[in-house]
Amino acid sequence: MTDALTCDDFLGGQLRIWQPRKGYRAGVDPVLLAAATEPKAGQKVLELGCGVGTAALCLATRVPGIHVTGVELQEDYADLARRNAAENDLPLDVITADLRALPADLRQERFDHVIMNPPYFDRTAGSAAQDSGRDVALGGDTPLADWLSIGARRVGPRGYLTLIQRMERLPEVLAALHGRLGAVKLCPIMGREGRAPELFLLQARQEGRAAFRMTTPLVMHSGPVHAGDAESYTPAVAQVLRNGAILPIWR
Repeated sequence: MTDALTCDDFLGGQLRIWQPRKGYRAGVDPVLLAAATEPKAGQKVLELGCGVGTAALCLATRVPGIHVTGVELQEDYADLARRNAAENDLPLDVITADLRALPADLRQERFDHVIMNPPYFDRTAGSAAQDSGRDVALGGDTPLADWLSIGARRVGPRGYLTLIQRMERLPEVLAALHGRLGAVKLCPIMGREGRAPELFLLQARQEGRAAFRMTTPLVMHSGPVHAGDAESYTPAVAQVLRNGAILPIWR
């Protein structure tokens, strides 16, 4: 391990991820994104903005036999994603590119699943982070509507787009998907029972015609407050984080 990197356990140690000690660090959100995606063996998955590969590699760990491609703008993060795939012996093809200028061959390809964890904050509405890697991951200069438009174009027939995002940006997401994908399903994510959701998972389908549906919220922690140093994840979330279980929220 170098001073600039840490190697962290995910999925209860099934997966070990190298990531920058300072800057953007993957946490729970990409694990939830992977757990909310349900590819079958032999299907193709594209992650836009894959970072160090956490979501893509969580998915490849849970579902053997899928073909996963990641697109990452920042070269150092893309290199770490390649390293993480190699050291975990998992299939992940990482392309270093701006998602607004994808390679020609990728623009011709369609996927069964497209997943993304776009920057949570609107760069025009706040100041940049001091660390450039963190700034791109949390804000960046690509509008959220572009992420969704580009992602929707890569979804194949009857395929799915799945994303995680902050709740205040839900109107932008719905507006960007309107007329592109249908059968939208929304799962609010609450820190604890009785609290307003801060995040959401959303899934939409190519050629989907079902009405909009909001699922039962996903509650992250048990109890009204955090008590001591003990872990307080709800059983469903603990199964995802420790054992790589699926989140059956869309059923």
